[in-house]
Amino acid sequence: MVRPGKKLLFAVTSLFVAVLTTAVAAPPATSAPAGKVLGYFAEWGVYDRNYHVKNIETSGSAERLTHVDYAFGNVTNGQCAIGDSYAAYDKFYDAAGSVDGVADTWDAGALRGNFGQLKRLKKLHPNLKVLYSFGGWTWSSGFSQAARNPTAFANSCYQLLNDPRWAGLFDGIDIDWEYPNACGITCDSSGAAALKNLLAALRAKFGNKLISAAISGDGTSGGKLDAADYAGAVRYADWFNVMTYDYFGAWAATGPTAPHSPLTSYGGIPTAGFYSDAAIQKLRSKGVPAGKLLLGIGFYGRGWTGVSQSAPGGSATGAAPGKYEAGVEDYNVLKTKCPATGTVAGTAYAKCGNEWWSYDTPGTIKGKVEYTRKRGLGGDFFWELSKDTAGGELIRALTS
Repeated sequence: MVRPGKKLLFAVTSLFVAVLTTAVAAPPATSAPAGKVLGYFAEWGVYDRNYHVKNIETSGSAERLTHVDYAFGNVTNGQCAIGDSYAAYDKFYDAAGSVDGVADTWDAGALRGNFGQLKRLKKLHPNLKVLYSFGGWTWSSGFSQAARNPTAFANSCYQLLNDPRWAGLFDGIDIDWEYPNACGITCDSSGAAALKNLLAALRAKFGNKLISAAISGDGTSGGKLDAADYAGAVRYADWFNVMTYDYFGAWAATGPTAPHSPLTSYGGIPTAGFYSDAAIQKLRSKGVPAGKLLLGIGFYGRGWTGVSQSAPGGSATGAAPGKYEAGVEDYNVLKTKCPATGTVAGTAYAKCGNEWWSYDTPGTIKGKVEYTRKRGLGGDFFWELSKDTAGGELIRALTS
């Protein structure tokens, strides 16, 4: 028990500590609790892939997800912009195609499309959070101009996310810049502080809304993670989605064959530092908190053709055929077309005929989740929902 005289001293001391703490506090950002399960929903999936918001519900994935990143918004003229307005908020869903069994209407001002369906999904799952992701591989070139005026960029994004037509849908924003002060589809020279400045402007505008960024998984010395101030940038973000996949693929047409999403290194890896643990350890060494890192998992495989060797490291003649893109195929196709024949570095590979593929299976995903927990990371994310099976086989492995 504290005597009355000590209560006053305690109160004064506590007030002093509170004032001092407030004076030196870091910029506001919500904490990143462990256990996130985040999946990207690709806007264009409603076309050839025939994957809709309803599929998130019928697959059983909605109840397992904590966050959905809607991909992608464009970055043009230094501002956030809608990618495909028809898919986003105009496409009509009848009762059979709607997530809640209720048809859209053509009433003036009625919200349709993916945005309308996601709002309905959130009503069914009130704890589910939805972020609007901007950029991606194709649209990242627009960030260079956005970085010249971060405040104007942040203002445009805030306006778009809070448009009255879909008010209440988005809980935050995701920045998928590939890559700040480095090369992706184009080369950026905005400087090491560009991402930090962009996220700082977003935080100032969005307050306590969720802010995340998808970042490189390059663990090499002098690589993409050394090109920008990620430790400074993370102070303004709730978490980073570390893209720990696409390390190797058939852009190296003659091989050597190698898993595109290795968790660890292995003997014969073509590039030292091109594996998940190297990226995580590099970010940790820079001062990025483990709880603000999400490990990336690809729900797809990458493959070569003209391969005779079953084990990794074989030669090839080019990219294996894929339904939408040469050298790439969804897990829901590969699991039966080319079942896994081995594992290496915490992921799986498959040899069928003269084709060689690497991809994650339910078993290897469980191993990656175990890594996430042992390292104290904030959770896992994946690209992307339509690549899973109709019953959500991979996301079940993520949450089992």
